[in-house]
Amino acid sequence: MNGSILNQSDCPEVVVPNPVFFTIGAVSFAENFLVVVAVIRNRNLHSPMYCFICSLAAFHTIASLTKTLENFMIVFADVGHLNKKGSSETTLDDAIDSLLCMSFLGSFFSILAIAVDRYITIFHALQYHNIMTMQRTGAILGIIWTVCGGLGVLMILFFDFKLIMICFVILFFISLVIICSLYVYMFMLARIHARKIAALPVGGRNNHHQQRWGSNMRGAQTITILFGTLVVCWSPFFFHLVIIMVCPMNPYCECYRSLFQLHVALLTSHALFDPAIYAFRIAELRHTLRKMLLCSDWKLCS
Repeated sequence: MNGSILNQSDCPEVVVPNPVFFTIGAVSFAENFLVVVAVIRNRNLHSPMYCFICSLAAFHTIASLTKTLENFMIVFADVGHLNKKGSSETTLDDAIDSLLCMSFLGSFFSILAIAVDRYITIFHALQYHNIMTMQRTGAILGIIWTVCGGLGVLMILFFDFKLIMICFVILFFISLVIICSLYVYMFMLARIHARKIAALPVGGRNNHHQQRWGSNMRGAQTITILFGTLVVCWSPFFFHLVIIMVCPMNPYCECYRSLFQLHVALLTSHALFDPAIYAFRIAELRHTLRKMLLCSDWKLCS
């Protein structure tokens, strides 16, 4: 409800129909909820990487639910059943926006945690289980959820201050730089390690190294696809925030701002793609989801 933009240019505002938002919300909720349940039910998925994937899916699930609730509020307000300026409606809207901000921030930090986990898996394989214990994983997840929850509340309470919006945009770009730098460094080292493995004598030990290396690199490539999808879906919205700060009254900027609802639709659709990427790229998770959807008796299918 806080997303309405006053368009002062000749460019008509692009309006995305509410059924589109409802469809995105319903499908993304179903997909991400299935991922959360799959990770919880399958003991083979009880590892740090899948815990971070589960966290990412949980953030997407919350975002889908809250965005759907916000759309219902907008529909009820348009037909006169809700007062947009009422105290209870405003409080509920602020709570929804706080959850959305928390979910968006949580997606960043979860993908960053997955990237770091993949880096440790590839380049510190022998020490991985000593470095990434489940206790440390739980502590990292606790920090992520606490920090994102606190920042989500603060950003909505003080969003009218320009400094908060600037910090939000800066945080987005800093996260992009960190993750991009990590990936570049990871794949540069990957080429060096691949050459070393190729130089090993042909034999069973070399084949084992190549198989493990190939599996780890496939995981890194999967996270790269996740990150690329996030950048494509989120960049227009954050560019929109930059335009609000830099040229709020420029008619050309206003034309870009007229696409606000389209940017929000693209932003929320990000939650649709991640579960599909998991299912396509990760065999164990794909097998678990197939069993959940096709088997009525979990024990008989296991």
